Amino acid sequence: MSARATGAGVRYGPLVAALAALALAVALVSLMVGYARLDVPAALADAFAGRSTAAAVVLEQIRLPRAALGATVGFSLGLAGAALQGLLRNPLADPGVIGVSGGAALGAVVVFYSGLAGAFALAMPLGGVAGAVVAALLLYALVGRGAGTMTLILAGVTVNSFAGALTALALNLSPNPYAAYEIMFWLMGSLADRSLPQLWLALPLTIAGWALLLASAPALDALTLGEDTAASLGFDLGRLRAQLVAGAALAVGAAVAVTGAIGFVGLVAPHLLRPLVGNRPGRLLLVSGLGGAIILLIADIAVRLIPVHPELKLGVATALIGAPLLYSLIDRMRKEA
Repeated sequence: MSARATGAGVRYGPLVAALAALALAVALVSLMVGYARLDVPAALADAFAGRSTAAAVVLEQIRLPRAALGATVGFSLGLAGAALQGLLRNPLADPGVIGVSGGAALGAVVVFYSGLAGAFALAMPLGGVAGAVVAALLLYALVGRGAGTMTLILAGVTVNSFAGALTALALNLSPNPYAAYEIMFWLMGSLADRSLPQLWLALPLTIAGWALLLASAPALDALTLGEDTAASLGFDLGRLRAQLVAGAALAVGAAVAVTGAIGFVGLVAPHLLRPLVGNRPGRLLLVSGLGGAIILLIADIAVRLIPVHPELKLGVATALIGAPLLYSLIDRMRKEA
């Protein structure tokens, strides 16, 4: 991609490089933050040397999975949010609008409810991924091929509401109050107590989703000129919708399957960074993904620094941070109108 000016005097190449460097720096800070002090260079040296010291174990089994998941999930949410806002041409669209997040949460809840979560460690993420895939298939069945944008939105709201109702039903009928309590805490979203095998399980689906979403950049830019103009330029809008829904289902579904529901990141990250890229939704994709990774990592660092026990859930923290931030953005837009 070229580094031409993209709006507000910001060049695209340096912007991407700066955000990537900031994301890496925040990830390194995430490795250092925790309940116990950790000498990261010494822990890395022990890990590469194969020495099973306490520092190496903490780094490999606690800090590294948490930082890697934070960056991966944040990137998925920011990227999917920007893609869906570009497709629907609605600044309030986020990954939850197509029902994938609700489907992934329902799949994980079913695993909890059935008792499979205690059978093997990867049951939860597998259930979440399965739920996301089922939600995407149900969405396709409702809208059919060639459906319009409004139909897609209504179908997504239907799928999300239905998944939420089934999740509430599972909580209501749970015979074990402790299981219901655990489900509720998982639904709040967190990066704590996650492992590298869970990341490896979600990563192939996540990368496939990223590829589908990033490949849609030219079509999203053309779509700003109107659907008729985009179609006249050779872009198949039905195929574009299917591509973006599939990409969001893979990326966000895999993320929610591992971490639980984490809101506002996919909504806020594109809003914060859109002024830096101008009216180019295609260029916003990568930028918003990096912004989402930064936001989620900072929020996760914050929940570890807040002196409360048990640790504040990450989904709660992103809502507390995101809601006022979104209101300030809305207020600014209202004043500019």
